[in-house]
Amino acid sequence: MNTIMRKSVLSVAGLAFAGGVFAGPIAAHAATPVEGKPAAVAVQTSAPKPQGDQSHITLNDEQIANAKAIIGATKKAGLPERAAVISIATSLQESKLENLGHLGDMNDHDSLGLFQQRPSSGWGTPEQITDPAYSTTAFLKGLKQVDGWQDMPLTQAAQTVQVSAYPDAYAQWEQQATDLVGQHWNS
Repeated sequence: MNTIMRKSVLSVAGLAFAGGVFAGPIAAHAATPVEGKPAAVAVQTSAPKPQGDQSHITLNDEQIANAKAIIGATKKAGLPERAAVISIATSLQESKLENLGHLGDMNDHDSLGLFQQRPSSGWGTPEQITDPAYSTTAFLKGLKQVDGWQDMPLTQAAQTVQVSAYPDAYAQWEQQATDLVGQHWNS
């Protein structure tokens, strides 16, 4: 890697870190990335179609219940299906829709719950963050602060709220999240 490229990468990494440190409740950590190619990001004027390679996991009853809880909290907040798709895709990336408690040495800082939110970053208490309705509402509050979130690529909207070290990782879950919302929005 040449010196100019290395400096550019390090500059971007430094800005991303600084943004995460100072973003407060909009900042959260990233889960371990899933193998696959990162998706390209392009701003669009309508709800974007899934970009890049898509991942899919088989969900158990608890994970489906967590997806339904995210949908319920989104509806209660008066937000459209797109907000639920972004929320579920984010949770798929961060926790595979599992409401994770403290993971000991495997834990990234003090991250907890479906969205891997951090009490030390102002997301709430550990009890609040591990409540699916509360954590979804907190995520949606951050999402509503993102100008134009409805029309931007999912990974860009999610990244703006989460401030992840893996900003393109959310895109891989868009199709499964869309399918889940389609299956459960009206149930």
